[in-house]
Amino acid sequence: MHETLPLLEISDFPAIRRDRIETLQVNIGYRCNQSCVHCHVNAGPNRTEMMSDENLALLVEVIARRNIPTLDITGGAPELHWGFRDLVSAVRTLGVKVIDRCNLTVLFEPGQEATAEFLAENTVEVVASLPCYSMDNVDKQRGKGVFDKSIAGLQKLNTLGYGQEGSPLTLNLVYNPQGASLPPQQKALEADYRRELAEHFNIKFNHLFALTNMPIKRFGSMLISKGQFKEYMTLLRDSYSASNLDGVMCRSQVSVGWQGDLYDCDFNQQLSIPIANRLHLRDLLERDLADSSIRVADHCYGCTAGQGSSCSGAL
Repeated sequence: MHETLPLLEISDFPAIRRDRIETLQVNIGYRCNQSCVHCHVNAGPNRTEMMSDENLALLVEVIARRNIPTLDITGGAPELHWGFRDLVSAVRTLGVKVIDRCNLTVLFEPGQEATAEFLAENTVEVVASLPCYSMDNVDKQRGKGVFDKSIAGLQKLNTLGYGQEGSPLTLNLVYNPQGASLPPQQKALEADYRRELAEHFNIKFNHLFALTNMPIKRFGSMLISKGQFKEYMTLLRDSYSASNLDGVMCRSQVSVGWQGDLYDCDFNQQLSIPIANRLHLRDLLERDLADSSIRVADHCYGCTAGQGSSCSGAL
């Protein structure tokens, strides 16, 4: 694995500051049933890093104390954490919106047979990875057989009411480019997804999020191996749009690592760039981060290139 941080640290990216925290995005563990090429977490079946019960309980306390309206749970495959369901139930009791970053195939793992029903019962918003609507492209990026399981997962969620008109159950899909290119225009791509998935699989969904691949971890290492890293960074920098600065997710979101440490975003977390003053989740019990500085590096151009990119798609 090639390290990308030394290639990103020297940067002229503009200084930005945080607004009020609207979303706490928490990585509760790196264990995953897949090992995707574009994964910026480097998650996989052999990863053992998982958030402790103590930090899970602290997470609920912080959300209640700070009155944070949204909890965005990610991984790995967050559903594989032993405390996933208890965490969801606890924060839903507080009236907090919960987002589950689901890879779809996890729904068919041993012990996950009732996970889809649990998500529906708790009105959890599902953000599901589906990097393309064709089998060849998905299996190339995520592994053989992943496309068929992903389609089966979407169909199962649809039968529970996800993505259906008038339903409170939200199902959003995530697209990532196959390689070192920016994603196409989100609105047009969403129309293509909607048409193809309905026509061939009778699948419905709410929205498509088109995300830019970040030049870090597994994807960044692949770029270095292929001699494409510098070219990709030039593309990101040349495509920079200042109009995207107001909408970058780090302004209203804080990322929490599996050990409870705070980061300005999930990408900084994976690069081990801690939030200013190296704060922990417990510090949020007494500390307000509004108007604090956000640590930036050259990978931030990935969020501001072209149409912009965030965990909720184009900016």
